[in-house]
Amino acid sequence: MCAVVFSLAVVATGCATKKYVRETLAPVQQKVGDLEKKTAEQASSIDELEKGVSRADERATSADNRAGAAAREAARANEQAAMAGKAADNARGMAEKETGRATDAERVLATRIENADNFKPVSTESILFGFGRSDLSEEAQAQLDEAARKIAGMKHYLIEVQGFTDKTGSADYNLELSRKRAASVVRHLTVQHKIPLHRIHVMGYGAESPAADNKTRDGRKQNRRVEVRVYAAEMGSS
Repeated sequence: MCAVVFSLAVVATGCATKKYVRETLAPVQQKVGDLEKKTAEQASSIDELEKGVSRADERATSADNRAGAAAREAARANEQAAMAGKAADNARGMAEKETGRATDAERVLATRIENADNFKPVSTESILFGFGRSDLSEEAQAQLDEAARKIAGMKHYLIEVQGFTDKTGSADYNLELSRKRAASVVRHLTVQHKIPLHRIHVMGYGAESPAADNKTRDGRKQNRRVEVRVYAAEMGSS
């Protein structure tokens, strides 16, 4: 009897223990489940966060690359601007030099014009030419050689070379012929006697301003000419 009671007691105790365990473990298991669920959710959130961080890194890297490219382009633009500025400075410097030269030339020209009244005629040679000819005869060359010897002793002088023709022929033909005659005289003075060209003023007038009557043979001969007029500066002028 006692044995039966003991057995029942043990069974009752065992049943009570299992119930206790179930009642105790159930909340714990529930909490563990909830914790695992939250852990899984947090892991998913962390994974999404990591993905977001990765995308942000990619965007940041792309932005850095674009910024680097922009910086390089800016550097090239600055370099080109510097080169353009240097070229502009050079051009400005050259323009200033040319302006200075032009100013100097204007001063020289103004001085020459101002001093023109100080030059007085000292001699005139009339060089005659054959009909329709513009080449120098031996007599004409001798006349120019003598005139050049007189000029050689002068320091400040100017020479006017004026070409003329008679009335024979058209106006255009005579104008061109008078220029050729004047050019022959200038060529002889500059080449044979080294007279500076800047001291010579040359002009062709054609049949204008005849020296004699074109109705006579001798008059036409006198009109086929080049007049060489020498001017010298007065004392005290330059």
